[in-house]
Amino acid sequence: MSRCGREAERRILRLLHGHSTRTCLTQIHAHCLRHNLYQSNQLLAHFVSVCGALNKMPYARLVFLQTQNPNILLFNSMIKGYSVSGPFEESLHLFSLMKNRGIWPDNFTFAPLLKSCSNLCDINLGRGVHAQILTVGFESHSSIRIGLIEFYTTCERMRDAKQVFDAMPQRDVVSWNLMIHGFCKRGDVEMGFHLFRQMSERSVVSWNSMIASLAQSGREFEALDLFCEMWDNGFNPDEATVVTVLPVCARLGAFDVGRWIHNFSDTSGLSRDVISVGNSLIDFYCKCGDLETARKIFNEMPRKNVVSWNAMISGLTFNGRGELGVEMFEEMKREGVDPDNSSFIGVIACCTHAGLVQRGQELFDSMIVKHEIKPKLEHYGCMVDLLGRSGCVKEAHCLLRSMPMRPNAALWGALLSACRTHGDLELAECAAKELINLEPWNSGNYVLLSNIYAEVGRWDEVEKRLSSLNCIKKKKMERKSCFSGTGNVSSPTVKTLTTSKKEGVIVKPDIIEKEVVQEAKGNQITSGTGAVIVPKIEEKASVSLKKEAPARVNVRSTYCGCGCGCGGNV
Repeated sequence: MSRCGREAERRILRLLHGHSTRTCLTQIHAHCLRHNLYQSNQLLAHFVSVCGALNKMPYARLVFLQTQNPNILLFNSMIKGYSVSGPFEESLHLFSLMKNRGIWPDNFTFAPLLKSCSNLCDINLGRGVHAQILTVGFESHSSIRIGLIEFYTTCERMRDAKQVFDAMPQRDVVSWNLMIHGFCKRGDVEMGFHLFRQMSERSVVSWNSMIASLAQSGREFEALDLFCEMWDNGFNPDEATVVTVLPVCARLGAFDVGRWIHNFSDTSGLSRDVISVGNSLIDFYCKCGDLETARKIFNEMPRKNVVSWNAMISGLTFNGRGELGVEMFEEMKREGVDPDNSSFIGVIACCTHAGLVQRGQELFDSMIVKHEIKPKLEHYGCMVDLLGRSGCVKEAHCLLRSMPMRPNAALWGALLSACRTHGDLELAECAAKELINLEPWNSGNYVLLSNIYAEVGRWDEVEKRLSSLNCIKKKKMERKSCFSGTGNVSSPTVKTLTTSKKEGVIVKPDIIEKEVVQEAKGNQITSGTGAVIVPKIEEKASVSLKKEAPARVNVRSTYCGCGCGCGGNV
């Protein structure tokens, strides 16, 4: 290549890695053609890499097909580009083409191939690539080992992943993180936690992965403890940490911890620069009942997305400010933000709590017609709750029957609650039977139906349902864990659930039920309180992490059935 050609190539390389590459890609390619550099494999490999990063692989393919003699460097760039932006199958097709042309793969070929197999989650393709790695002898390369671990953990083949991991002479933090994530994803949080404790060096990703896994598995106190340990070990929270820990703080009522995270986010600039952090803060303060701070954060956000608006709308619903939620939805549209699925779930729930039945119906219709959003179960749940609370139980029933998908137990449960509240016992019986058909194992459904029959004095039907209830109890060998008086957790057996010992006398549940039924017959309960068989749990509260810390208590009313988590009262 002449001196002039080398200078042109260097200039093109600078252009490729400049800030305006996305808008100037075709011009850069024209520059290559003008300087007769369209057959330079090195330059084209850089060009293809940039195309992959910009998700422009069809253009890269055109350039590749015009190259007369592509070498291993250009093939690797194409394979890597497809492994990042897809279609992932093309990486494997190019690998076959490369071998057919007699080009031998190198250690840079297999890592993106494994990435494509991971994205496809195809165990057979991945095993085939692994076999070829062993054939050519590249299994000792660190990037290939990490690719193998990522592939096997993605496919949840943890035994194979562990074999590769155990064979590594030196394990870096990336391989540890992949193994921890793989075990936790599979549901084996204990094994993931065991590996986490074995790590000699951890990264923020390690802490985030373990905290998130503990939180998702319901071990929220441990997740918050691990977050405090992370800080004590000198690791600063990043965006993923904040987004993971704030919902935990909201659920546990750890208001002071959440406020500390807020102060840290302000100091570090996360709340200003990262939209997801601002959204999480809004959600946290709304769930803690501090709407003033939530609105202040929302107003001060330099950039907002639809999730930001949804967080405020749902937060207003959560706190019973339905009319303000509807106003915010209208404000969102005026700002030019298109509502999504979650937006309509939130705003219809707002209409439910504000009693805006007609407005809720209009919004539901506009979602389908104007915004072309297909309603999901959650949307139907909100509408059933909206119609049911206003006494339009027959309309709610018609809506359930017209659904394109089968209504689930939550929807029938919402209708049942509305029917009992408004005294439509015939429709309540229909809803209860649908519930039993969907969940024949759920004893609570039999109790609900027994209550309905008791309210109208049909005691023979009550006896039948109680007999069915006893059959279910006998099939269940163990129940969920319960808390003893000392705070220790004990796993009750069938014996502890089917007997009640008091002063040396064992009372069987069927005797208790018969006594309750007889008492109900005498009292002729006709109200919709549902107090015939079991007491109704009205409220539950979450407490702070430490005993000495002040708790921000989140009081949740009975589930409304709308699916938005608003905690509405039925």
